[in-house]
Amino acid sequence: MTTQTTTGVGERIAELDWPALTARLDDDGFVQTPPVYSAAECRELAAAYDDGRFRSTIDMRRYRFGEGEYKYFDAPLPDLIEQARRALYPPLAELANEWAARLGEPADLPASLEAFLDRCHAAGQTRTTPLLLRYFEGGHNTLHQDLYGDVAFPLQAVTVLNRPGTDFEGGQFVLMEQRPRAQSRAHVIDLMRGGFLIFPTRTRPVPGSRGYHRTTMRHGVATVRSGERITLGVIFHDAA
Repeated sequence: MTTQTTTGVGERIAELDWPALTARLDDDGFVQTPPVYSAAECRELAAAYDDGRFRSTIDMRRYRFGEGEYKYFDAPLPDLIEQARRALYPPLAELANEWAARLGEPADLPASLEAFLDRCHAAGQTRTTPLLLRYFEGGHNTLHQDLYGDVAFPLQAVTVLNRPGTDFEGGQFVLMEQRPRAQSRAHVIDLMRGGFLIFPTRTRPVPGSRGYHRTTMRHGVATVRSGERITLGVIFHDAA
């Protein structure tokens, strides 16, 4: 159900300090925005887990992805998600093109989400990918990458919809950085309700003594110790 505040989500995201956010993302490989969803909007999105429109439901245990469940939204996406996806895309596409140029790859991502999705659809990737994930006590998600075809946007975002420390304990976001010729480095991040953690989908450029090199990134979720944890994942490429 659309509320009056829904129309402001895109504006709230557009008004963030994107130069500072993308600089931090560039330096650290991830960044978390201030909250852009209100508590009421978070509750509305979390409630969609039981009454929303979805195209697919995945039991993580069945596929040895972890312990929990997630659901991919069907098109059209709820307004709260559609507006966030469209507003997040342009500043992230600009940074992604900078990353591609550093690595000697084509820096040709279009400036708008619509144009990028046209590229996905031309490649046979037409299924929506934003999703809700739900975990209870003992739930977790193994390290992985969200790749659904040949076309993949280099960045994605996630936000937690219920209250850390109140509705659940544990369940921190885990980002693993596999550095060339070095031991892997783990980042363990407490998600902020309503704020988006932005992180690489597959790789990021890291400066070295001989220029930039690719560092592989994977992500997952630490074990939930108690309660219920629901998150929204925003992936920009569609799936085959």
